[in-house]
Amino acid sequence: MSESASQIPGKYSRVMLKISGEALMGDQGYGLHPPTVARIAQEVKSVHDMGVEICMVIGGGNIFRGLQGSAQGMERATADYMGMLATVMNALAMQAALEALKIHTRVISAIRMDEVAEPYIRRRAVRHLEKKRVCIFAAGTGNPYFTTDTAATLRANEMNCEAIFKGTKVDGVYDKDPNKFADAKRYDDVTYDEVLQKHLGVMDASAIALARDNDLPIIVFSLDEPGGFRGILAGSGTYTRVHG
Repeated sequence: MSESASQIPGKYSRVMLKISGEALMGDQGYGLHPPTVARIAQEVKSVHDMGVEICMVIGGGNIFRGLQGSAQGMERATADYMGMLATVMNALAMQAALEALKIHTRVISAIRMDEVAEPYIRRRAVRHLEKKRVCIFAAGTGNPYFTTDTAATLRANEMNCEAIFKGTKVDGVYDKDPNKFADAKRYDDVTYDEVLQKHLGVMDASAIALARDNDLPIIVFSLDEPGGFRGILAGSGTYTRVHG
């Protein structure tokens, strides 16, 4: 196992929070839902108030999804770049919500756009975290053909995060969609290899392999459960731990 049996999520002092772009649109079918963004920002604040250093990566699927664009005949690289720009918009929205709560936040983009975000410089980003600023990493890895799941895992490794917290609509990892199948089996613990072999859909295969190769645990929890993020870091809550 990659973690000692004594290490529980409450021991983590620097974490990566990965959420989808769809998480920001609430019950809408598209775009941003400001009350939902504010609610998630409040969840982040509750963990920040514990002294935990927080990195974030937010997907862009609520605005534009590269794979869907390429499926409709658009060149894949162009579609992916458009998706990266969507993640910058989401990052700026989350920055505004966090700063409204008096949390110092930096949006750090893998694609240079100096008027709205800092360029990605690893040592500078680490220094922001040391100063207890929330760092939101935008524009994925800066390269097409890589998802924001892979970007989150890459940045988590570069920032020396102790875990990735993957916020979803369900309270852990299941063998099939629990909203569609009453007999869906939930896992408390699952290995990286099981996730890959059983196609459990935690993250894409590249992200899981990168986490496995660097012994980076993934904590899958429900973003819709009020206080869930803080609860896990306080040593309680419901989640699935993906590990070696």
